[in-house]
Amino acid sequence: MFNIRIPDRFRLLFPCYFAFFVSGAMVLLVGTTLPYIIEEAGINYSVAGGLLSAFAIGNLLASFVNPVISRLMGRKKTIVMLSSLVPLSWIIITLLPPVAVMYPAFVLLGIGRGSVSIINNAVVNDNSDGKPAALNLLHMTFAAGALLSPLLTSLYMEAGLGWRTAAYTIIAASLLATAGYAWIKMTPGGYAGEEGTSAADTETGTGMDAGNTVYYKNPVFYIMGFLLFLYIGLENCVNGWFVTYFKSMGIMSSTYATNLVSVTWIMVMLGRLTTAKLSAVIDKNRLIFAYCIATAVFFLLLIATHNLYVITFAIAGLGFFFAGIYPTGVSCAGSVLKGSDTAMSMLLAIAALGGIITPQIVGIIADGAGMAAAITVLLINAAGMLILSGVGMKNGGTLG
Repeated sequence: MFNIRIPDRFRLLFPCYFAFFVSGAMVLLVGTTLPYIIEEAGINYSVAGGLLSAFAIGNLLASFVNPVISRLMGRKKTIVMLSSLVPLSWIIITLLPPVAVMYPAFVLLGIGRGSVSIINNAVVNDNSDGKPAALNLLHMTFAAGALLSPLLTSLYMEAGLGWRTAAYTIIAASLLATAGYAWIKMTPGGYAGEEGTSAADTETGTGMDAGNTVYYKNPVFYIMGFLLFLYIGLENCVNGWFVTYFKSMGIMSSTYATNLVSVTWIMVMLGRLTTAKLSAVIDKNRLIFAYCIATAVFFLLLIATHNLYVITFAIAGLGFFFAGIYPTGVSCAGSVLKGSDTAMSMLLAIAALGGIITPQIVGIIADGAGMAAAITVLLINAAGMLILSGVGMKNGGTLG
């Protein structure tokens, strides 16, 4: 009587978009709750930076763990199992166990988050016909979650409910995302499948990486990989350190600093919508170069002033031009990555290394010279992104 048929494509893509929305909220929760974790656990900046790096290490490990387990268990079972690490890890974190336990909890959190990123990017990249718009829309859902997370945390804090309530909300949403992966419909030509791939092969992982196997010989892979290495290092520090940074400057309240991160992600959403439109008419290599120029300018403006209004303007501009860098970078390497989980995993692994190294460097320098001085190190990332995007634009038409 109520036999409503849900399209296979919806069952393939919707769980990925929803999981990325939750992932965005979860990643920002790490940064917005970090000042409270530092205070309650009595840890210093170096240890806190180590927790951020442990999170990034887990994200990197996912690039190696995910393909191996997928071959053994199949993609569907693998993502259901690994995505469940997210709620499990947050449960441990809310208990504020000893640092020796916190580190592996953050590693497991990163593995769960990284596995979600791998499957979502692979599904959408393989079903977008090489067009960057679909990837930009995927990453817009991440931005939507990232936007809501700091706002929700602020509301909970103002209501006296504490940061753990925000964590419990993410735990519940992450469990729903895992259930969504259990419901996902994998069909021929769907998740990393090619024409002629059987449904059984797609479910079990047989035929995996049947696509491009020479990605490591293509310069585009390295140009975009190392650009994303620098970008993820910069993004992880904005997500993980900037509430602490703004608070340490003493010119804004914790609530304003937390909400300012949401301003960033409002602009990220607008930027990704804009990028989805622009990418249809502007060469993607030129687009990412323009974004890297603007990112460098706004980041320099952000750290050069203590004026609250200028900081708000700079963080908004930074968010807008941040928006398209990651999805457009993946899209620039899209022809190299298509059909190969290993290629996608290795690209994301290179990017993840930036997220491991940079937060720890910032934390160490912050303990010695202060948070404001430590943040200036990120100018290296911004300058490197600009150089690599320029190389990519110059050679984009001949290296791909």
